[in-house]
Amino acid sequence: MLPVDEIRLNFSPASLMLLNWVLAFLMFGIALDTRLEDFRRVARMPWAMAVGIAAQFIVLPAVTFVLTLALQVGPSIALGMILVACCPPGNISNILTHRARGNVALSVSMTAISNAISIVVMPLNFAFWGALHPAASGLLKTIALDPLEMVGHIVAIIGVPFVLGLWCAHRFPRATARLKKPARIASFLALVGFIVGAIAGNWRFFLDYVGLVLLAVALHDALAFATGYLCARLTGLADYERRAVAIEVGIRNAGLGLVLIFSFFGGLGGMAVVAGVWGFWDIIAGLALASLWGRKAPAGAPLAQAAGA
Repeated sequence: MLPVDEIRLNFSPASLMLLNWVLAFLMFGIALDTRLEDFRRVARMPWAMAVGIAAQFIVLPAVTFVLTLALQVGPSIALGMILVACCPPGNISNILTHRARGNVALSVSMTAISNAISIVVMPLNFAFWGALHPAASGLLKTIALDPLEMVGHIVAIIGVPFVLGLWCAHRFPRATARLKKPARIASFLALVGFIVGAIAGNWRFFLDYVGLVLLAVALHDALAFATGYLCARLTGLADYERRAVAIEVGIRNAGLGLVLIFSFFGGLGGMAVVAGVWGFWDIIAGLALASLWGRKAPAGAPLAQAAGA
């Protein structure tokens, strides 16, 4: 069995192009469910928003970096964990926050703001932590990653669809109201289908190496949720906001990570396995956490929310 750092997963150019379109449609669906009011809402909860953004883009990558050193994972696995940590959240975080009886308005606003910020911050964050890693930096140099090229790719598959979706939601509110739910469901199912397809098409590799990354992914995901919750708690946010921040930080858009891995890293084994496993693991873990929290009303919630089931 080859070392995980030496394998390359198979994904045809046509499949990758289709995955790019699926991810763009997913971002379009997120934007359809976003309103300008979501951005104005930031002004009414600046502290909670600042804490959530900092937890995602500053604390989580740093915690991930330390975890890769503590676990002494291989270079490609370390790069995969760092890349996932640098990804923005997906809109399933909003659904899970609702199930957890957390602050959905904060969650939606954080998703919108985080995806907008990630267009520039994500590639720079990844390049910084990847180059700093003692084992993974050498692998990163051989790949010769150009952060500006990654920014261009992210603008194309995140920025443009997101702006277009915001425009459609503002310009055609009635049509958007009818379209946003089926668009969100269809794009999410398509993305899950592609993640499953990527795994199925490289099933032998996943069987060989999943045991190598499953523990790392499980610990990483648990730390991501804990990072969000602890940052919120240590900065004085109420439980109602803590739940939203924890889920927002714990849920990463592994589909975007998978696209970037096949686009810029040639399907590098450890990175692709990490993103593939994360793609379904954090949904399972997030659903379990949200269901547990949903049994009890959070402190600091509005009366209607606290009384709801």
